[in-house]
Amino acid sequence: MTPKTLQGTKLDGAWLAFLVITGTVLSAFLAVSAFDASVSLSGILCVGLIAIGRREGYLIGLYNSLSYSILAYGNGFFGEVYLNLLFFVPTGVIGYVMWSRHTRQDKTVEMRQLGWPQRLTVAAICVACTVGLGLLLRLNARQNTPFIDATTNVLSVVATFLMMWRYKEQWLLYILLNIVTIGMWFLRFRAGGAAGDLMILMWSLFLLNSLFGYWRWHVGTKGLRVANPCVNVEEEPCDVA
Repeated sequence: MTPKTLQGTKLDGAWLAFLVITGTVLSAFLAVSAFDASVSLSGILCVGLIAIGRREGYLIGLYNSLSYSILAYGNGFFGEVYLNLLFFVPTGVIGYVMWSRHTRQDKTVEMRQLGWPQRLTVAAICVACTVGLGLLLRLNARQNTPFIDATTNVLSVVATFLMMWRYKEQWLLYILLNIVTIGMWFLRFRAGGAAGDLMILMWSLFLLNSLFGYWRWHVGTKGLRVANPCVNVEEEPCDVA
């Protein structure tokens, strides 16, 4: 292990420790039940592991998807419920398998990046799907903030596919997603929604993690190109005998 690799490993460990300690403190003060605390901590640990490129984040994410859907149901965010149960659970299993096939010797995944034409296509898909889903969710009389909920759903789905395919642009979508979700839970907190304050702080940590994740994956794509000139990080790595 080179000194540069060792330094990166220490930084990854320090970031995970920061997330876990901060999440534990917040949960201890704000969680009204052990269940609420488990939702927060599992979510924080999941995104932290993904940010440093560890596939174990998918396994913890399975529990978080199930538990978060229960909490979202109680607050009337039905789009979040459908998203977690019907999308995040199966893609969590698929993503773990896909990352396992592209894991390096240091146990982190190989990271890639999109070209500009692909980035513009992703942006257009996000806008079109958000409008369509928002109109659909608005048909449910019990649905709170349909277009905000639609935005979080669409960004989550697209970012998840980018994550499964190991593209660093996932983090740009997660940054936007976290900002919107913080606003969504703030509205529920003001309306007296359950665990609203804890969810605001949890998603604020997610925002910090997405900023770190983008930087970490930006460095990771550069490192892959330097370590193996045969690799084009905008495409699949070529096979080397």
